[in-house]
Amino acid sequence: MTDQSESAAAEVLREPGDGEVVIDDRFCGPAESANGGYACAMVARSMLGTAEVTLRVPPPLGRPLRVESREAGVALLDGDVLVAEARPSAVGVDVPACVSLDEAKRAAARYPWRDRHPYPTCFVCGPQRDAGDGLRIFPGPIDNGSLYAAPWLPEVSLADSDGNVRAEFVWAALDCPGGIVTDLFGEVGLILLGRLAVDIREPVKAGLPHLVQAWPIGRDGRKLNTATALFTADGRLCAVARAVWIELPAKS
Repeated sequence: MTDQSESAAAEVLREPGDGEVVIDDRFCGPAESANGGYACAMVARSMLGTAEVTLRVPPPLGRPLRVESREAGVALLDGDVLVAEARPSAVGVDVPACVSLDEAKRAAARYPWRDRHPYPTCFVCGPQRDAGDGLRIFPGPIDNGSLYAAPWLPEVSLADSDGNVRAEFVWAALDCPGGIVTDLFGEVGLILLGRLAVDIREPVKAGLPHLVQAWPIGRDGRKLNTATALFTADGRLCAVARAVWIELPAKS
């Protein structure tokens, strides 16, 4: 493993100031709320450097949400309801060596949520999303079972004018694999993203093959800690993330 906690942080996004965002229905996680990684990026977009976003309630779709600068960071509000808040934070995880693109393709063929997905229309990992609509990132276990991986070919429609994948899609790509790898914790119920910290190290080029890999960090009751990394096909690290997933109480 390589210690990645001390490297220089990349800019998350570069549009400072308060304002409003509307998360389109296309970018859902659960059918009725936003994909967590995408929503987190919308909160972090006015911050420079590595950011950590905590989701307080499921981010709603299709209506204006207020972005408000605060002393400690940035908040996202739905009327008077705090949806999420962002603050500067290091990711601080050790990143396993990158697997090969062929290994990632073989792992994706073992995608465990393909037929039993709790959110089958999720923008990132939903098997019911068509190519060109969803990201269709389908992580499965690597042969030794210690991590999950999947290939990703980001489409040019996700890019800015320089051909770089926009940060909200990088955040989204780093989100779901960290949830799916919670399978390695054993019996886990329904989960939702609670917190996500992302460090974008270098631009992610649209139209070129990449791969995502995810691994578990540890479990603390209903809090499941995981990490993800995004690499180029030849193994250069583009971005790394640390996540906390919350296991929802079982329905009585």
